[in-house]
Amino acid sequence: MIDRFAFTAMTGAKHAMGQLATTTHNMANLQTPGFREMLSTFRAVPIDGASADSRTFVVDSTPGADWSHGSVTPTGNPLDLAIQDQGMFTVLRADGQEAYTRSGKFQLDSRGFLTTTTGQRVLNDQNGFVQIPEGSQNIQIQANGAVWVTLQGQLNETAIARLKLVNPAPQDLERQADGLFTASEALPASDEVQILQGSLESSNVNAAQAMVQMIAQNRLFDLNIRLVQMAEQNSKSAGTLMSLSRV
Repeated sequence: MIDRFAFTAMTGAKHAMGQLATTTHNMANLQTPGFREMLSTFRAVPIDGASADSRTFVVDSTPGADWSHGSVTPTGNPLDLAIQDQGMFTVLRADGQEAYTRSGKFQLDSRGFLTTTTGQRVLNDQNGFVQIPEGSQNIQIQANGAVWVTLQGQLNETAIARLKLVNPAPQDLERQADGLFTASEALPASDEVQILQGSLESSNVNAAQAMVQMIAQNRLFDLNIRLVQMAEQNSKSAGTLMSLSRV
């Protein structure tokens, strides 16, 4: 019985630490543009085995993300983009899979390709890459994602690409370790998504709420550790009583 008590408390401590890690990850991305807060919860897991049908343990899990919008802040950088309302940008991961993000903090690499800050290239609506010709000036990105530039030696603006903007259902997306979201199959471009040039959407993590969660999760961890210590003390007391009974 004591072993079961200790195991239950130890399991509780382990998964309290798992929730704390999720909250810490959210806090670490407080300043990450477009970051979507990871949700965490406990779920019951039945125990298989003889005479265990009525018992369950709990484990921590991350059932999804908080899709509420972050605040939009003007930056003045023409390569900073913010999505208005619903939608996501499309980029290509190193493994060749399409991925989706709310972060519109883009830059140009040495060859003029539009990329994320971590190097993934941004896709256009033809599933190619968005490349700004060398010497281009006055980069304008319209609300529908169309990219216009003034080419070297020309006076008029020229359309060179259109960003691939998608509008997936949140339940169809899976968060990856690099912070990007993927779907089971490539999503079609959407004409409904609108963007704002020269602005960035901030993370939607609430710092005050996250701090409160961290305190509660730390206390839950401490409580379970005390229960483990109590189980150890009870075991020692039971051992002492058994020794006395044999005298």
